[in-house]
Amino acid sequence: MDTMTNPMDQLHGYYFEDLEEGMTDIFAKTITDADIITFAGISGDTNPVHLNHEFASETIFEGRIAHGMLTAAFISTVIGTKLPGPGCIYVSQALRFKAPVRSGDTVMATCTITKLIPEKHFIEMKTVCSVGGKPVVDGEATIMVPTRVK
Repeated sequence: MDTMTNPMDQLHGYYFEDLEEGMTDIFAKTITDADIITFAGISGDTNPVHLNHEFASETIFEGRIAHGMLTAAFISTVIGTKLPGPGCIYVSQALRFKAPVRSGDTVMATCTITKLIPEKHFIEMKTVCSVGGKPVVDGEATIMVPTRVK
């Protein structure tokens, strides 16, 4: 092991200097009933459209749907664990919910760097969650990224 290397560097994601417009990463997960129930418990959002089949069947969705914020949370997974990864800080996120997500659907969150803002060490990203290639959530995020230069 190189004694000159800080072991914490191995936990770190990208530094601002490593990033370029167009870089993309993804995370995919199949939503389960347990995910929906757990998210309801953690968030306190117990809207019956998420938890009660009989109630949800009478809505425009004609059945239970996952929480929109559960789906959007996979954007945070990409940003916090992959691109730019550990060490970055979420500054803002705009979201548009386009279609429902149901238990059994596989959500693919895709984040793409659209702009570098060197004076602030910020990046802007296009964020999209899709099911079967169809966008269900889209938006834009601003992220603060650590720099090697202190």
